[in-house]
Amino acid sequence: MKPTQTPNLIILVLYYSRHGATRKLAELVAQGIESVPGIEARLRTVPAVSTVAEATAPDIPTEGAPYVELEDLRECAGLALGSPTRFGNMAAAVKYFLDGTAADWVNGTLSGKPAVVFTSTGSLHGGQESTLLSMMLPLLHHGMLVMGLPYTHPELMNTASGGSPYGASHWAGADGKRPLSEDERVLTIALGKRLATAALKLHGMH
Repeated sequence: MKPTQTPNLIILVLYYSRHGATRKLAELVAQGIESVPGIEARLRTVPAVSTVAEATAPDIPTEGAPYVELEDLRECAGLALGSPTRFGNMAAAVKYFLDGTAADWVNGTLSGKPAVVFTSTGSLHGGQESTLLSMMLPLLHHGMLVMGLPYTHPELMNTASGGSPYGASHWAGADGKRPLSEDERVLTIALGKRLATAALKLHGMH
């Protein structure tokens, strides 16, 4: 009789991306997550918020990850949350989704699960750190164990682009097309790996 194989833990990588820069970060976070055996990354996005009250997003995005469902929060063992910067804050689409998770907050769906955050900005000093902090606040209310990046990563001390102890970040440029620097890439992958390792430890599997 074959032994039952333990299913992989799922880490939800939830992001909103307008021009693709935050999506690239999400994919690198997922790469770091899946470098840890026993962990699977689940990429999900949120629909844009429209200024037209009657407007609706398509049921399936034209490109990128599928839209997140509340079931994804219940099934995940950890969360990586990403958003572009909007005046030093998370994008409205991310905030709108989080505002709809009150039932999960009451039920403690995310309580005790590890979490990290990541962002991209058009300018180098465009509010990366305040955006990361803004995303941490609702996660703390959910009871999540929010983590950043330690200075054991030398790239944090030397980066001349993105990268922060509060989470991964990317200076995408005004048109959103600036490529990731090597420091940004290394730190983003490291953030995903750190989240996955924490999830394993919390589940007593490491």
